[in-house]
Amino acid sequence: MAIRLNCDMGESFGVWKMGNDEEIMPLIDMANLACGYHASDALTMNRTVSLAKKHNVTIGAHPSYQDLQGFGRRSILCSLEEIKSIILYQLGALSAFCKAHGTAVSYVKPHGALYHDMMRDENIFKAILNAISSYDKNIKLMILSGPKNEAYDYTAKLYSINLIYEVFADRNYNDDGSLVARSYENAVIQDELQVADRIKLIKERGYLYSTNSKKLFLKADSICVHGDNDKALEFIKLLRKALY
Repeated sequence: MAIRLNCDMGESFGVWKMGNDEEIMPLIDMANLACGYHASDALTMNRTVSLAKKHNVTIGAHPSYQDLQGFGRRSILCSLEEIKSIILYQLGALSAFCKAHGTAVSYVKPHGALYHDMMRDENIFKAILNAISSYDKNIKLMILSGPKNEAYDYTAKLYSINLIYEVFADRNYNDDGSLVARSYENAVIQDELQVADRIKLIKERGYLYSTNSKKLFLKADSICVHGDNDKALEFIKLLRKALY
């Protein structure tokens, strides 16, 4: 199966602009669209859905904790009922814009702290699966590919949800397959050639190296580049050459 390129998009808010959606959208396969809790607003969602449809890009919901000030990168203590509800709230909002434009949400990829909490806490993972399953079992869930893929897949099947396994092109990994926390200087990779070499390695050999040079064998359905990375456009152009 071909590896598809995904990017976090639609993260502007009001007069504040984030990313370069107009130039990046034609170059990617999948767009993770912010749903208003960490970024975006009604006008931005409407415009970004329209842009994705124009370029035939698969649309994913990118829900987060309710944390505009922290860009969704701070964990917020929530009950499992709250987790399910905030997923449904954001998924429903983006789905309304998709319906208006004659398209649909194909997958969910939680953002920031919610994404990492989902990978660390099985109960949060299940709450998110429960939310998606109660809304539409045809919608997939994108998660961080790692050594426990089979266990995650087994749990997802209990909710009749299929998973998409993603690998990050511009983030460094720990030995256990988790991402290096953004509080560390080496969390985000800024060197374009290093990013391209990493993707070539995962495509041809199926593994990446951790920061301690450990081989991490990762299933890669999709490769992510962050839209808020200063070099996102350059990275994506390089990745397209490496992948296609």
